[in-house]
Amino acid sequence: MSLSNILRREGGFVDHPADRGGPTNFGITAATLGEWRGLGRPASREEVNALTEREARAIYTKRYLKDPGFAQIRNAKLRDLLLDCAVHHGPRRAAIWLQEAVGVTADGVVGPKTLEAVNTALRKGRRGRPLHATILSKRIVFLGELITKDPKQAVFAKGWMVRVSEFLG
Repeated sequence: MSLSNILRREGGFVDHPADRGGPTNFGITAATLGEWRGLGRPASREEVNALTEREARAIYTKRYLKDPGFAQIRNAKLRDLLLDCAVHHGPRRAAIWLQEAVGVTADGVVGPKTLEAVNTALRKGRRGRPLHATILSKRIVFLGELITKDPKQAVFAKGWMVRVSEFLG
């Protein structure tokens, strides 16, 4: 599990006008922080800015690694990709990409059937294509669709591609 890489990619406090998530710190949005803390509302800009790295790590571990079931994936390369996808695109979408890649019902819930299919795919290889490459290609297409649907998101394209490129090796 590479939370340090997630924190490095996400950076510190940012409040970019084109970011649909609003103010973020360590990549944690106001909505996520408000939900995590049980505020009944998105966290304020000031609350987001005051978020500590320790709390951000706790949020990432629970919401983006353990809760979606990605912590049970023993292949570090695949687990790190799924964690990054969950952080960047939501845990449900990351789970669906995984399920589509291994050919099980894509319900967004990583359970025993998904994990069995993942283990089988990792052992056999998926039509000669590594599982992580299949998920990565889904991610790249998704990012292109985001920019097509909302051209304002193009401002983030270079950063997204740099982020995705970390998983190519």
